[in-house]
Amino acid sequence: FQLVSLLLIGIAAWGIGFGLISSFRVVGVAIAVGIFLFLIALVGLIGAVKHHQVLLFFYMIILLLVFIFQFSVSCACLALNKEQQSQLLEVGWNNTNSARTDIERNLNCCGFRVFDPNEVCFSDCFRRHQCQPCAPILEEYSGMVLRFVGGIGLFFSFTEILGVWLTYRYRNQKDPRANPSAFL
Repeated sequence: FQLVSLLLIGIAAWGIGFGLISSFRVVGVAIAVGIFLFLIALVGLIGAVKHHQVLLFFYMIILLLVFIFQFSVSCACLALNKEQQSQLLEVGWNNTNSARTDIERNLNCCGFRVFDPNEVCFSDCFRRHQCQPCAPILEEYSGMVLRFVGGIGLFFSFTEILGVWLTYRYRNQKDPRANPSAFL
């Protein structure tokens, strides 16, 4: 859990540092999720070291909620067909300007379905008026990225459910430091 949280924070910082992402919302969300996961992992760690029943219970419940959310998103990523991916890309393209700017600049394309020389574009090819539309390039990579993200998400979701089970088992064990005649 701590590794995943630190990876999220590191990837967000890397994207900003290399100029790949200029949207502070995207980076802010990635960093916030990373910090949240780090704090949850810290709660679990402290609960396990201190054998604190309440902390372990909250850790188990939050981990179960994270599992449900992550499993749902992973299954949705894996279940999207080409038409749904295309619709999702078009909705994303039409609803954000900062991501559109990043995509045009990084993929060297202009416009979504059709290149219009009268529109504003931040790509290098715009100066020569020889740009491709961005939709075919995005659609080529979107299926691969969604399968990768869905697979990684499924893997980590099953490790989270294992963490819920282990936390449940450990929480119900007798504390070895406690009075031997005490129940828990």
